[in-house]
Amino acid sequence: MAARYVYAFDEPSSGGRELLGGKGIGLAEMTKMGVPVPAGFTITTDACRAYMSNGKTLPDGVEKEIQEHLAALQEKTGKRFGDTNDPLLVSVRSGAAVSMPGMMDSILNLGLSDDAVVGLARATENERFANDSYRRLIQMYGEVVDDIHGHRFEQALTDLKKSKDSSQDVDLSADDLAELIDTYRVIYREETGRDFPQDPREQLARAVRAVFDSWDSPRAQVYRRTYDIPDDLGTAVNVVQMVFGNKGEQSGTGVAFTRDPSTGEQGLYGEFLANAQGEDVVAGIRTPEPLTHMEQKLPAAFAQLLDTMRRLEEHYRDMQDIEFTVEDNELYLLQTRSAKRTAAASVKAAVDMADEGLISREDAIARIDPAQLEQLLHPMIDPAARWEVATKGLNASPGAACGAIVLDADTAEERGRAGESVILVRWETTPDDIHGLIQAAGILTAHGGMTSHAAVVARGMGKPCVAGCEGLSIDLDARTITVGKTTLSEGDLLTIDGSTGAVIVGEVPLVAPAVNDDLKTILGWGDEHRTLKVRANADTSEDAAKAREFGAEGIGLCRTEHMFMADDRLPVMREMILAESEDGRREALDKLLPMQQGDFEAIFEAMAGLPVTIRLLDPPLHEFLPPLGQVTDERTRRRVKQLQESNPMLGTRGCRLGLQWPEIYEMQVRAIVRAARAVDQRTGETPLVEIMHPLVGFEEELRRLRDLTVRVAHEEAPEVEYLCGTMIELPRACIRANEIAEQADFFSFGTNDL
Repeated sequence: MAARYVYAFDEPSSGGRELLGGKGIGLAEMTKMGVPVPAGFTITTDACRAYMSNGKTLPDGVEKEIQEHLAALQEKTGKRFGDTNDPLLVSVRSGAAVSMPGMMDSILNLGLSDDAVVGLARATENERFANDSYRRLIQMYGEVVDDIHGHRFEQALTDLKKSKDSSQDVDLSADDLAELIDTYRVIYREETGRDFPQDPREQLARAVRAVFDSWDSPRAQVYRRTYDIPDDLGTAVNVVQMVFGNKGEQSGTGVAFTRDPSTGEQGLYGEFLANAQGEDVVAGIRTPEPLTHMEQKLPAAFAQLLDTMRRLEEHYRDMQDIEFTVEDNELYLLQTRSAKRTAAASVKAAVDMADEGLISREDAIARIDPAQLEQLLHPMIDPAARWEVATKGLNASPGAACGAIVLDADTAEERGRAGESVILVRWETTPDDIHGLIQAAGILTAHGGMTSHAAVVARGMGKPCVAGCEGLSIDLDARTITVGKTTLSEGDLLTIDGSTGAVIVGEVPLVAPAVNDDLKTILGWGDEHRTLKVRANADTSEDAAKAREFGAEGIGLCRTEHMFMADDRLPVMREMILAESEDGRREALDKLLPMQQGDFEAIFEAMAGLPVTIRLLDPPLHEFLPPLGQVTDERTRRRVKQLQESNPMLGTRGCRLGLQWPEIYEMQVRAIVRAARAVDQRTGETPLVEIMHPLVGFEEELRRLRDLTVRVAHEEAPEVEYLCGTMIELPRACIRANEIAEQADFFSFGTNDL
């Protein structure tokens, strides 16, 4: 039986999302639910994979299937594709199995030609609408299929609006748009060497191939690498009957979320543009109105949209991101998918849906991506800081960021990779900016709304974004921006607050946020099911307290070497290293002992009742000395040379230090047990102490160091209880682990070294 590659929205398919893609399966399921969806069909991901593997040639039978389904679509709609009187128009839209917002291509209004646009104007009695649709087709087709840079089309549109004294696209008349069509045709001919194709079937065939090709576009590849999406999934292509939001004031387009994707709060959230097509909203070309404004303009369609949003969320049991169009007061849904959302929104929505009985607590836990929770630790502007807002935009993605202004994605990538914090400032972002968005600390755009490309991608990445900032202007020639009344150059510092929409000149102090109740709730639910305990790395009492606040059940690694790097301690540490006798070393160590003891006391108090694993000194001693080239004192130069090793990370470090200079480890053990006793006496809380000897490879090494630990601890505080163990971080230690275990109360695993 020949492979099948095309399915109508109302045809059953057993392939699901992997076969039909996210958009295709959504349209098929909505059709089955009775939701108003335009008719159409899906060309499967199997076809895309075959196309890619066949040297970008469509597999046998696909074109025949497309024509058969196109004929069926004509039958359903009562219109003919290519008719010059009242043509059937279609969109060609990508739809991978995994949501990749804006990364692949779509084309609207396929089927229009010089003759068909006249027939469409006559059939609809709306010449302006027909001309607007045709000029959009030429631009989209040119950009997607023939790789014409969109700037040429946009500049032509901008120049026309200036000449007609029009501030918005909708202010242009039918004659103005006819003039623009002529200009676009000239651009197309200049860029491609041929006229814009008049055969609608040629348009459709080339558009399908172009959408398949967009799966391998540079921006899509960058996005997949960033989010660990396999390269072999491919994208489906959806051929959908066009419905028009640009027919007039009784038409429009928008994006709606069933909950706020920034906060997770219940309530109406989204945006709407009257007399527009969908790309105007998601591309950020125009700044839309809040969705609530639709109620006054199109009340019947608005009420139907609210009911449909409720049904879809109940059906999918998840927050939905919905694209819709209203044509002459008739609502059509073009897409529904699980909404991209911030970590805060993920947590809030999961907890609320569990409380509402929509999902179980187990489902709520599974909905949260653990890596995404790091977003909840993103900084916010210090409430105690003094600052003035230069201008404001839309609070499109929460969090705050400060960085150097950059005006293009390439610069953002270059400076971001170099470790610099940058704010990418654009009129609006496009999918081609993805490499810069990944490296930027925050995003600021002059155009676009809460559902624009910049906003959606920023929320998915957990980056702050301020969009639609009308008080922002950009001069790309001068490489400057103006925010409010202040002009800044590329490289100047700027702070944005994606939670409030504030834009602030200069650098403002940022602070870490507090853990909110919803996060505590879902972490508590997770605790009811987990079988592992989680400890934190912490080298200071402040780190320990923060770890405990976030639910850590102890400290798994406290690295003592960091305690010696403070300005008041490093000179004493160097004194110990440079000492030429044991007595000299012990004299310096006596100065370090109370410092270490104080550190340990603070950590034990912060972690009262929880275990603390303290790793004795690990790095080679030369790390505490200045580089040889910076040393002028001959005695110090001689000592630095003595300590130099060809491979210091496998040299005299870890337990080898403790065996060669046991007085170092003796001081540290003494400080640990003294601190434990002092905290016990002061608070009544007995510290749970674990002493780790690093880099052990042999049983004999740990036996000697265990004897040292037992002797010193017994001398200092025999009543203090502790465990003595090691970190398994050498291949030899893995092989000899059964022997080393004879001397160890516990093992930790140094997986990075292994």
